[in-house]
Amino acid sequence: MPGKDRQRQLAREKLQRQMAKRAEAARRRRRAQAVTGSALAVVAVIAVAGFGIAKLSHGGKKPKASANVAVCLYPKSTGSAARKVTIPPLTGAKKGTAKVAITTNQGDLTLTLNRAKAPCTVNSFISLVKQKYFDNTPCHRLTTSGIFVLQCGDPSGTGGGGPGYQFAEEGLPAGGGTGITYPAGTVAMANAGPGTNGSQFFLVYKDTSLPPNYTMFGTISGGQDALLAIAKAGAVGPTGKPIADGKPKKPVTITAVKLA
Repeated sequence: MPGKDRQRQLAREKLQRQMAKRAEAARRRRRAQAVTGSALAVVAVIAVAGFGIAKLSHGGKKPKASANVAVCLYPKSTGSAARKVTIPPLTGAKKGTAKVAITTNQGDLTLTLNRAKAPCTVNSFISLVKQKYFDNTPCHRLTTSGIFVLQCGDPSGTGGGGPGYQFAEEGLPAGGGTGITYPAGTVAMANAGPGTNGSQFFLVYKDTSLPPNYTMFGTISGGQDALLAIAKAGAVGPTGKPIADGKPKKPVTITAVKLA
């Protein structure tokens, strides 16, 4: 049996491979779309689509940044939406917090979202909450070795679904780095590479070291016991055999998410 250090290393390597595969898949989809027309035509379509989004959401008025407001961009993602929603408003508040109550079949959680740290991320999350995007969706992934997270936010339950738009990371350390600590109680965005944030997020139930690639946009302010109980039960693979990175053995369904 490998030691704990080796298990942690294997878990990190597995996560990195999964992220690399998802990023490569996204690149392949983009290349496939590019061959349907000239590069100039593709750029023109993207520019028109981006302008159309801004016009649709703001009546043709260009949003302006200020000390209290961030301008947020939510371009269309390469994949189709797992559940149809409208894009969020193109401005997000830079101050204050928002509380979100998550009801699950394994217990309830409360999240406190930090607008000052990640205004566009919080703006998107709240928009999805208001549209009931997360209601009746599974938490599809639990990791119990090296990385200690429960991942949710994909209505398809496959780990590849999103809202049909994407956006950039926020609040990451300048200059990047090889790894930082995501403390227990952190709420962060999952992604498939730079600028591919959508709806998937993860809840950290034990201090975890990860590359500084994932936006931390809130904390778990209630319900930690329920999360720890889910983690304690462990994860299982497709055959039901216990593994370090798989579906929660106790299936977790988010039945409702509301602003608290």
